[in-house]
Amino acid sequence: GSARDAEKWTAETGGGGWGNEELQFYTGSNENAYHDGHGSLTIKAIKLPSATTLDCWYGKCLYTSARLKTKGKFDFKYGRIEARIKVPRGAGVWPAFWMLGNDIDKAGWPNCGEIDVMEFIGREPFTVYGTLHGPGYSGSKSIGGSITLSDGTTVSDDFHVFSVEWTRNEIRWFFDGKNYKTITRTDIPKGTAWVFDHPFFIILNFAVGGKWPGGPDRSTQFPQSMLIDYVRVYDSKDLQKLIPGQ
Repeated sequence: GSARDAEKWTAETGGGGWGNEELQFYTGSNENAYHDGHGSLTIKAIKLPSATTLDCWYGKCLYTSARLKTKGKFDFKYGRIEARIKVPRGAGVWPAFWMLGNDIDKAGWPNCGEIDVMEFIGREPFTVYGTLHGPGYSGSKSIGGSITLSDGTTVSDDFHVFSVEWTRNEIRWFFDGKNYKTITRTDIPKGTAWVFDHPFFIILNFAVGGKWPGGPDRSTQFPQSMLIDYVRVYDSKDLQKLIPGQ
């Protein structure tokens, strides 16, 4: 029940939809982001009673959750970032582990760049996505890849390690150590800019609903939790040891 480490993570708050018509109100409450006492940071989405006083873009909020970021506290340029996470399940859940360029306040989105290490939507229980957003290739025009489990298990059944290796000329996505997508400078659309050459900060969040995942249905049980065992960042020198010549 203890709070997140405030020296490393800031909780963003609000219920404006976050550009995706999401249904949750992000809070700074320990009810939505806390340590579970078993080694994991928990981000919990809670369904609210009808008498809630929280207002969202669509009216009285239906859910609360949390969105944590390292902006202003930690960022990095090049290296490897990974997290061991157990994602929630059910229609309408949308957990993510991602990064934004630290120049977002000046450059705006998507000019700042966005690297999605992991996105998962509950209506596709076997699939994980990794994506890049930049000027000319954002939103529905983003570029990336996915990996789909074929062993009969769903992504939500257990913890998995989601990773990105980021160098000057390419970005590689991994799921449990398997490289499932690589994007290089030459892979972005012609006439657009590669905006992944400056520091990025980290975000962990658990959205409910939105344009992409759709809303929860009667089968979705709440509360639902996203469990984070660890987040690790290896600098470019460490990466050079792993991948000579990068």
